[in-house]
Amino acid sequence: MVALNEAAGLGPRLGALVIDWVLCLLIASFYATPAEKAWPAVLVLILANTFFLGLFGQTPGMRLLRVRCVSYPDGGVLGLGRGLLRAVLLGLFVPAIILNSQGRGLHDRAAGSMVVSVPRSPAP
Repeated sequence: MVALNEAAGLGPRLGALVIDWVLCLLIASFYATPAEKAWPAVLVLILANTFFLGLFGQTPGMRLLRVRCVSYPDGGVLGLGRGLLRAVLLGLFVPAIILNSQGRGLHDRAAGSMVVSVPRSPAP
């Protein structure tokens, strides 16, 4: 469980999405040229987000930028069903830019999730 003290800032969230998108473009380029067909990269993004957020709460980009997607309001892991819902809505791109006062996009509100900052662990 993660405490829902503070929503992650827009910068780290956007940075994590860009990192994940680049990784998805690289993976999708094994199957299709992204310039010719855009849908394989979006499909990889949806599958990756469903898997990583549903089971671990973080995509590779989120891990690098120290943010985590958690269940709202209890702070637990989303699970694959809610991870899929959030990923499909994120694939539409529009819901992610409409934030409320808590910093939750439409995709987060629909999936019952929130992106929070991961505190740095103290040095030993």
